[in-house]
Amino acid sequence: MMTREELLNEGVAAKFMRYVRIDTQSDDEAASCPSTKGQLELAELLKDELQTLGLNHAVVDEYSFVTASLPSNLPQAAPVIGLLAHMDTALGVSGKDVKPILHQKYAGGDIVLPGGTIRYVENPLLAKNIGNDIITSDGDTLLGADNKAGVAEIMEALCRLIKDPKRPHGTVKVAFTPDEETGKGILNFDVKKFGADYAYTLDGGELGEIEGENFNAANLRVTIHGISSHTGDAKGKMVNALHVASELIAAIPAGMRPETTEKREGFIHPDTIEGSVEKVQMKVLLRDFERDGLQKKAEILRKSAEALQTKHPGARVEIEQVGGYQNMKVKLDEEPRVLEFALKAIREAGVAPAPNAVRGGTDGARLSYAGLLTPNLFTGGVNFHSRQEWASVQWMEKAIEVVLNLIALWARE
Repeated sequence: MMTREELLNEGVAAKFMRYVRIDTQSDDEAASCPSTKGQLELAELLKDELQTLGLNHAVVDEYSFVTASLPSNLPQAAPVIGLLAHMDTALGVSGKDVKPILHQKYAGGDIVLPGGTIRYVENPLLAKNIGNDIITSDGDTLLGADNKAGVAEIMEALCRLIKDPKRPHGTVKVAFTPDEETGKGILNFDVKKFGADYAYTLDGGELGEIEGENFNAANLRVTIHGISSHTGDAKGKMVNALHVASELIAAIPAGMRPETTEKREGFIHPDTIEGSVEKVQMKVLLRDFERDGLQKKAEILRKSAEALQTKHPGARVEIEQVGGYQNMKVKLDEEPRVLEFALKAIREAGVAPAPNAVRGGTDGARLSYAGLLTPNLFTGGVNFHSRQEWASVQWMEKAIEVVLNLIALWARE
């Protein structure tokens, strides 16, 4: 266990490289929260470090949420600001035995790793980091910048507030959360108990990125019922649910798929399919930045299903919504200061803000609809969910500066 003095003077790069060595890859099939033991291991470590730093009420709850509070040093009341980052890493690429490598004063060109190469021509953001310090894995695993960069930045921001007691700040609440990658963890978060007025997740990418908008989403379960019969005597009797399913998928407009859309374009995405002649179940994802756009996509699917039932008498198609989320912009528009202060904090750090609409969901979206407005800020990580993941130490430093600027702006309120 590190001492208080060691934690205060360690720096963000060293913190980050310590944290990524803990395997916190989440598991989408697990019913528990956290879904993996490694997340609890990191949670306990962070709780111990927060206690060592002297924060109030540093605890790990039954779901492995780590929360703590840094008391205000102001003579007057100010909004309580929350800072959040998730501890788990992505499901698709191994997060075990991560071996971080610090490439000091990157000179340009390819970054050759023991287990692969990060190619300069495929990574245009590397050109913006010549002379900076770059952290990668050894190429055999992901790095874990998503989202241990955010975890390290919040911890380092706290250290700098503690080291400089003359820096004015209101009460700061921190939370490190499990199972963001599965989308399940944040459902167990007690917003009221957390006690923040407004919050920010640190879970974005490149320098200056700020996300105050995300997809509206509807996750659908489509069940297709057919009629089975002996194949030798099937004419006029069999209704093959597999064929009906294939026709339903084929009816999705070519320009309305994830692989043919970008930026603010939504999509219809058949995600999984399983079944037999008699019954097929599909998971279909609908995404759009506008609510009416989402409804139109649902109507396309519904009309296609109705047409197939007419075409194949005896077939029955059921469509049920089993999950989803909404665009946080609707909620953030109710209190413009939350985004305005973030944009100002980025500019005060000498960085041009890069507003981005998330082609997906965020913990912040769910929190915003639970009563805690929570846009997302950059961390300085790139190529998330891959073995080519990397993070710029100087961009991480800028993320900390933005956090400190934000806390000061809210303190003046």
